[in-house]
Amino acid sequence: MKFPKNLSEKLEARKQNNALRQLSQKQEKIDFVSNDYLGFSKSEKLFEETHQYLIDHHYTQNGATGSRLISGNHPLYTETENYIAKFHQAETALIFNSGYDANVGFFSSVPQKGDLILYDELIHASIRDGIQLSNAKSYKFQHNDFEDLERLISKFNDTSSSIYIATESVFSMDGDTPNLEELISLTEKHNCYLVIDEAHALGVFGEKGEGSVQEMGLHDKVFARIMTFGKGLGCHGAVVLGSKELKDYLVNFSRSFIYTTGLSPHSVATILIGYQHLEQEKNTLLQLRENINFFNQEKQMMGLRPLFVRSKSAIQCAIIPGNEKVKNIALKLQENGFDVKAILSPTVPEGQERLRICLHSYNSKEEISSLLRLLGTFVF
Repeated sequence: MKFPKNLSEKLEARKQNNALRQLSQKQEKIDFVSNDYLGFSKSEKLFEETHQYLIDHHYTQNGATGSRLISGNHPLYTETENYIAKFHQAETALIFNSGYDANVGFFSSVPQKGDLILYDELIHASIRDGIQLSNAKSYKFQHNDFEDLERLISKFNDTSSSIYIATESVFSMDGDTPNLEELISLTEKHNCYLVIDEAHALGVFGEKGEGSVQEMGLHDKVFARIMTFGKGLGCHGAVVLGSKELKDYLVNFSRSFIYTTGLSPHSVATILIGYQHLEQEKNTLLQLRENINFFNQEKQMMGLRPLFVRSKSAIQCAIIPGNEKVKNIALKLQENGFDVKAILSPTVPEGQERLRICLHSYNSKEEISSLLRLLGTFVF
């Protein structure tokens, strides 16, 4: 079959830059790559409880598929959304099929023509894609730089339009966090609407893994929070937390919600049981935090700290410029039994290529120390 020449040229350019993405089978190595921070995705207990919950509540008989506005809105949705809203101290919650769907659905429908979206330059691709589909104008501000953000607000502020500010509480490619108190003070000063993606904070920050915003008691000052379940909760789906009016609006105008088949009863039950486990398994959260602290102490002791982006999250990134160099180091770590992946340009800017190391509650201290010692021998 003939393939378009311009597409072939783009693929060839990726190959020449040593940046071609390829699918690979997960191998049995020590996991420092998955986002399954608490190990929920591999929990037999959680799987069995989900199955039993469906049987006990006779939800196995309600498996109709379709948009939630037609035939897919089985009773489990209401039960789960109410549980999540209470857990996150939010007025309402609306489940989407994925974090990508939630961000695209929100940003493509909520900001209107004449409105303004100001977003952190390192924001996730799903938010960027949603912004591209929006009729609002958009501008990026320098990463976690709120002086630059205020400059943009002052430059474009128009009392007749709404300003939406988009950021993440934990950035997926750096693992760092913004100063949320300073950001909220700024948004209140200029009467802006703050939207925070908490994909990598759920299950990591807060007494029960509620996320960074709630941990700091700032949840009532944020217009919308997006929680993604494919990380700390170990399952598929996401939720937008906000007011009843916001939920009603998304149900009516968010195309990625309206025109898609709803999640199956089993998927929704998995989300519900996952949240229940967050409340029940505080020792798992504490073990994750202990591993994060230990990792930071070890990299300091071994003289590796200058390599890393400053992070107190489960995401730890060692900057190793050059696609070929960082891929070779990742391969050496894999050959020694550690599952670590290189993040290449153009996923990150050229010169910012890195090893992205994800920490989990189930990683041992011996594994963390061994990984860092090996990394030091390959880098220096």
